[in-house]
Amino acid sequence: MAVEPESLQWSLPVPSVQELAIQGLQTVPPRYVRDDTDIIITAPSNPSLLVPLIDMTKLVNPDSHEQEIQRLHSACREWGLFQIINHGVSDESLSNMKQQVQGFFDLPLQEKKRWAQKPGSLEGYGQAFVTSEEQKLEWNDMIFLRSIHPLQNRNLDFWPENPPEFRKALETYSEEMNRVAVSIVRFIAMGLGLEAQEYSETYRGGMCDMRINCYPPCPEPERVVGLCPHMDISGITLLLECGDMPGLQVLKDGHWVVVEPINGALVANLGHAMQIMSNGIYKAPDHRAMANKSKQRLSIATFCYPNSSADIGPAEKLIKPGSPPLFKTLKCEEYFHHFYNRKLEVSFIDSLKI
Repeated sequence: MAVEPESLQWSLPVPSVQELAIQGLQTVPPRYVRDDTDIIITAPSNPSLLVPLIDMTKLVNPDSHEQEIQRLHSACREWGLFQIINHGVSDESLSNMKQQVQGFFDLPLQEKKRWAQKPGSLEGYGQAFVTSEEQKLEWNDMIFLRSIHPLQNRNLDFWPENPPEFRKALETYSEEMNRVAVSIVRFIAMGLGLEAQEYSETYRGGMCDMRINCYPPCPEPERVVGLCPHMDISGITLLLECGDMPGLQVLKDGHWVVVEPINGALVANLGHAMQIMSNGIYKAPDHRAMANKSKQRLSIATFCYPNSSADIGPAEKLIKPGSPPLFKTLKCEEYFHHFYNRKLEVSFIDSLKI
C-alpha cells in the first residue's frame, strides 16, 4: 500500500484516465462514480446569465476606458470571472501552445510517464490532491508545473522535452500570461479605486503556476466530474481552451453557467488572493469542469500570484470606519504553507477570516 501524503504538496499515483477511455469502456469504474450527486447535478439553465466579456482595447482607449473599467468592476464583483478579448497575445502563440499540449497528450503512456509526479512533489504528470486510496477520482489527467515564471524559479525536471518544441512554446506563453495578468490587475485596481501601478507591479515579478488538463471522452459523463467544484488560491487565473468543446462551468446565483469557448479569448477568474486584497468586495467563484461523452477537451490554466515579497492581505485604502479588515494579512510563504498543510475538506478562505 502506498504511503499517504502528509500534506497537499504531493499526490498518490492513479490510473491514466486517457488509457481507460481508450479501452472503450461502456461503464465508468466505481472509483470515478460520484455519490455526492450535488457535485454533478446541473441546476436549470438561466438564459439571462451570460459570462461577461471584457475588451482590453476598450480598457486602454481613453474614449471607452471609464465605461469598460466599470464593466470590469461589475464582472469582478458579480461573477469573479469573465472572458477577455484583444489581450495582445498573438494567435500564433496561442495556436502553438495548443499544438504542443495536444502533442503531449497524444504521446504513448510510457512516454508521458517520463514526467510523472514523484513522492513529495505535486509537479508533473498525474492527478492532483489524491490523498487516500479510497478517495473518489476526477475524470481527468493533468500535468502541473510550478513556478513557470519567473525564469529563475523553474524546475525543468518536470517540463516535457517531447514534443520537441514544448519547452520553447511554454516559455514564451508563460511570459505572455504574466504580461496579461499584470495588465488585468492594473485595471482591477483602478476599478477598486487603488493605486494601479503599485498593485500591477507586484504581479510583474510574481510567480505563475500552470495546470494543463486533459478530459477524455467518458461513457457515462453524467456520473462523473472532470474537476470538482473549487475556488482558486491565485490572484488571477488565466485559462486557454484548446478547442471548441465546452466543459468549464461557473456557479452564479445558484446556477452552473457554461463558459462557452470563444476563439482567441482567455477566461480570467479571480482567486482567493484577489478576494482578500479587495477585502471581500470581489469573490473567487466556484467553478468546475464536466466530462463529455464523445470528445476530448484540453485546457491550460495559468495561476498568477503577487511576487514573494508582497503581503497577501486587504488593501489598506479599503480599510476604513465601517469596513474593517475581513481577512488576515500573510506573507506569501505563509499563505502557501497554510493552503498546502490544511485538510482537503477545510475551506481555505474561511480559515483566513478574522
